[in-house]
Amino acid sequence: MNPPIIAPSILAADFANLQRDVELINRSEADWFHVDVMDGVFVPNISFGFPVMEAICRHATKPLDVHLMIVQPERYIDAFAKAGAAAITVHYEACTHLHRTLTLIREAGCRAGVALNMQTPVDTLIDIADAFDQVLIMTINPGFGGQKLLPLSIPKVVKLRRLLTEAQSPALIGVDGGIDQHTIGMVVAAGIDYAVAGTSVFGAADPLLAIQTLKKARQPLLA
Repeated sequence: MNPPIIAPSILAADFANLQRDVELINRSEADWFHVDVMDGVFVPNISFGFPVMEAICRHATKPLDVHLMIVQPERYIDAFAKAGAAAITVHYEACTHLHRTLTLIREAGCRAGVALNMQTPVDTLIDIADAFDQVLIMTINPGFGGQKLLPLSIPKVVKLRRLLTEAQSPALIGVDGGIDQHTIGMVVAAGIDYAVAGTSVFGAADPLLAIQTLKKARQPLLA
């Protein structure tokens, strides 16, 4: 089993020392930067926009995985691609024409991702299994960091892995929310390829060690 791809969420970084925290991730064993963009409409919080995204990109040496928690994300695909996104994930629940939006992401030169909230069944993606490169299962209700993983999300990961295997889809499966040293083994065992971690990395006394611990997960860890 390959080690999980770890994508620290920059939303949990110290924005007064953003360059320092970006460079910390550059030095770490993490694989991607996860960039959460929130509009205060799709989720009850506002994060940041293009100036901060471009600032991150200037200093990051690892791919930027952009997660758009916004309504009508299709309006901004080209702009986020130009700002440095390597992958752009949009929410199933926010897209009237999901297949068209995923096609726009690929045409912009980025990996196309789709995120599913807790109430959205994974079966909804089967008819467009060739249109995305990654799926992000929300393991919390999105909008705020520091939440605990909701156990009901784990069976969704297991089911999605089975469905993608049956569809012969190479898409990666990720999880976002409540990922720490106690829950990483659980989601790895369920079949994920990548995990987003925010508070458990940037809130740790030693973020580099925290990332290393997540990266080494192979089986459920005891609390």
